Formats: sequence, structure tokens, C-alpha cells
Amino acid sequence: MADIHKFKQGEEYYVVDINSGAVHIVDELVYDLLDDEGLRNIEDLIAELKDKYTEDEIREAYGELEELIKEEILYSKDLYESIALASDNSESFVKALCLNIAHDCNLRCKYCFADEGEYKGCRKLMTPEIGKKAIDFVLEKSGPRKNIEIDLFGGEPLMAFDTIKEIVEYAKEKQKLHNKNIRFTMTTNATLLNDETMDYLDKNMGNIVLSIDGRKDVNDKVRVRVDGSGCHDTIMPKIKKMVEMRDKSKQYYARGTFTRENTDFFEDVKFLANEGFDEISIEPVVLPDEHPLSLREEDLPTIFEQYDKLYEEMLKRHREGKEFKFYHFNIDLQGGPCVYKRISGCGAGHEYVAITPDGDIYPCHQFVGNDSFKLGSLEDNSELNKEIPKQFKAAHIYNKPECKKCWARFYCSGGCQANNYNFNGDMNIPYHLGCKMQKKRIECSIALKAKIMEK
Repeated sequence: MADIHKFKQGEEYYVVDINSGAVHIVDELVYDLLDDEGLRNIEDLIAELKDKYTEDEIREAYGELEELIKEEILYSKDLYESIALASDNSESFVKALCLNIAHDCNLRCKYCFADEGEYKGCRKLMTPEIGKKAIDFVLEKSGPRKNIEIDLFGGEPLMAFDTIKEIVEYAKEKQKLHNKNIRFTMTTNATLLNDETMDYLDKNMGNIVLSIDGRKDVNDKVRVRVDGSGCHDTIMPKIKKMVEMRDKSKQYYARGTFTRENTDFFEDVKFLANEGFDEISIEPVVLPDEHPLSLREEDLPTIFEQYDKLYEEMLKRHREGKEFKFYHFNIDLQGGPCVYKRISGCGAGHEYVAITPDGDIYPCHQFVGNDSFKLGSLEDNSELNKEIPKQFKAAHIYNKPECKKCWARFYCSGGCQANNYNFNGDMNIPYHLGCKMQKKRIECSIALKAKIMEK
């Protein structure tokens, strides 16, 4: 099992101590001396590196590394495996809910995982009654948790705007009675934004995710209306107006997806930054290999090059005082990898669930429609399936053989359970293409944060 990870980003050499999360920017000599699984015999290193460094240089650096190892700053031990395995049977409480307000959409995005909003079933909008039952459900199942996140999702949730208002106002009343804090977010394609909806969303959503794929030609190839026309010219001014309404205490993301059609997605990130957005996310599409828009192994060199360009651009803009945030480069180096996150991952199936317009309950929105993962229903008040949450809770990095050996395990927590299952039929086998992109993003984000934190 790797105990450190070393990589080069730009002209700098980095060493990450995996278990503590400590990051070291080192010189080339130290970089060459270190192996992922331990410090090798000094005589072997001297013989191997004698043409590159003097013996005195090697011995001096080697002695410093031995001190760091004694202080457990390098090759530190993993203290959390026993905790993770012991916590498998502890009680879970729901902290987040995805409300699929609409199994319908007014767009027909060509890469949509939700079957263009239909979720493998009939097109349907959630009723206020189901929405209110969902609020009651999460208030009950949250147990001692005080803070609850509810994501209004689709399809396109604004197709049921009146229902949204009823649900949100009901939640405001109920949270006071139960001494809870409910924070709403919404993901929208922005086509139905107008003065009324924007005013309401700004006042009531803690976060708004606004979907746009970047450049007009890229967006309009895949984010299309029913008649096949693009939506870029319609949504861009609306998204800008929505963002202008948000003050610094309110979050938003301009969020896009990149596919085989735009593996040069750095240009889309740059386009959005140049348009004035400072909270940006452009994420890789996840599609079956046979889909014409799916990403493939041969695309990885180009994709990695885009992340490198993005790293350089973000560092440059930071120095110029024009920085923006990129969702997949967000990382906390000072706190180290979150202990709870490394154990539980996203919490799907036991701390996070999705509810459909019919009131059916699933581990997350990406499992909706797969009846083998149906947890229960709000409509019949049946007892929830107890075995499925156990499966999800146990699907953490220490129970995933490949993940347990991976240097990035504490940053991704074993990846998306739905992607793992959909590609491999097993939540404990990682989605390998996604892993490779994730690891590259983690390296870039570590390097970016380390450079920004430099005095």
C-alpha cells in the first residue's frame, strides 16, 4: 500500500503523505530519493544516483528525510481503518435529500443520464403533497442532525415552480417546529428563469447550479430544445442576471459538462471566466462506451493537458487578482483529508437519498428507476429496506480492494457508487476512467492550493 505519492506539476516537485494529508514541495534530489512505499537503502540510492548527485548531497538529504519519517511527517500510519470497519453497523441519519421535482424537461440534452428527464419512466411532475411528505420524511429520518440539505432537481424543476414554492414554504414552517435548519439548492437549465423565479430563488436557495456548457458552439451541439435548436443565446443573459443578484454570502455555480465533442474544455472554462463567472464547474460526462459522446481511454492525454492548462491559468489569475473557483480543484490542505469523508464517501443510501415524483425512495438520483435499489415509498408508508443502506454504508475505501491501495483514496473516498455499479455491476469496483481523471484533478488542485498558500 502506497504511503506517499509524488508528482510534478509545472516546474515544482510535490510529495503527499497520504495518511496525514501533509503536502511537501521538494527539490529534485529529495523527489528522486523517495519511493511511494518507503525510503530505500542509502547505499542503493547512492549507487543509483551517483551520476546525478554527489554522495554528500545524497547523505545530507537522506538524513533529513529520516528525521521527517521519525516525526511521522512522511510515511505516517493510517489510524482510521479500524474506525471505519467498526462503524459499519452504527446508526445513520439522513442529512441530505434530492427531490426529483420533475421527471420531465424542456430540453433534450444529448448526454443526459436521466433519459432526457424521463428517468426510464413516464414524464411526471411532483405534487405539493408528495413534496411535503418528503419534508416530513427527512425531518423524521434526520434524527439528532440539525442541518439538512435539500436539492431541488430534475429534469427541469422550474417546470413545477408553484409546487416548489409550496414545498419551500412548508419546510420553513416545519423546520422551526423541529429545531432544524433546512438549506435548499436547485439545479436548473435556466431556460425558465424570469424576474419572478429569479427573485424567489435568490431569496430561498442557498446554492443555485446553473447549467451551461461554455462556448456557444459547444453548448448548442448538445444542450438542445425539443426542436433541436440550441439554447445558449437564451440562457446566457438569464444566468448572468441570476448571478448578479447573488451577494457574496450566497453560492452559485455555472456548471457544464464536457464530452468527446469538447475535450478542449479548458476553453469552455476560460470562456465562462471571461464572461464574469467566478464559480465554475465543467465536469466529465459519464456515458456507456458505445455512446458517441462518451469519453474514452485515448482521450485522457488531451484531458490531462486541459487540466494542466487550467492549473496554469488559475495560478496566473490568482496572481493578477482575477481568480475564480473551479469546483473540481477545491481542496483543503490545512485540514488534511476529512476523516469522516474518507470513511463514508458521499453517504448515498444511508445519509443521502433521492425521492421521485411518485414518492419512491432511492439511494441517490442516479439509481432512480433501478427497482433493485428502491428503498421504499412515501405513498404506502412501508418500512424502508434495511439491507440496501447497509450495502452502501459498507462500500467505503477499506472494503474496496483497488481503492485501499490507491494514493488518492482519502480524497475521492472510492468514487461515485452509481458510476462504479453502472460500469462494473459492483459498487466496490471503481469506474477506472473516472479514477484516472480524478487523480489528475487532485494533483492539480493540491499543487494550485500549495502555490497559492506560499508566502
